[in-house]
Amino acid sequence: MRDVTPSESGSGQRTTAARRRLVPNLALYTGARLVLVVALTAVIILAARPVGVEVPLVVAVLLALIIAMPLSLTLFKGLRTRVNEDIAVIDERRRSDKARLRAQLRGVDPQIPPDEPTSP
Repeated sequence: MRDVTPSESGSGQRTTAARRRLVPNLALYTGARLVLVVALTAVIILAARPVGVEVPLVVAVLLALIIAMPLSLTLFKGLRTRVNEDIAVIDERRRSDKARLRAQLRGVDPQIPPDEPTSP
């Protein structure tokens, strides 16, 4: 079993919390974007009827997707920011674990920076 330093323990708890938050935040963001596409599709179809134009469903959905992409960036900025923050925490932990593993495979103590000489 390996020793865990206090900084690693705090980082691990932070990563675990970010993973727990990521799933609901991502589901909420994805759901909100899908609801926006459905709402825009309905608006496009219903707005075309009084004018006397029948818009095919596929065309309405594609147009709604095109409109929803930039619109969701502004409407759901808070949700997107939370998802990005959670991903950044998880990614930082993954990078540090990867660097630690590579250092161990090279036979270097990952706790000591490579610039400092080790004492025999």
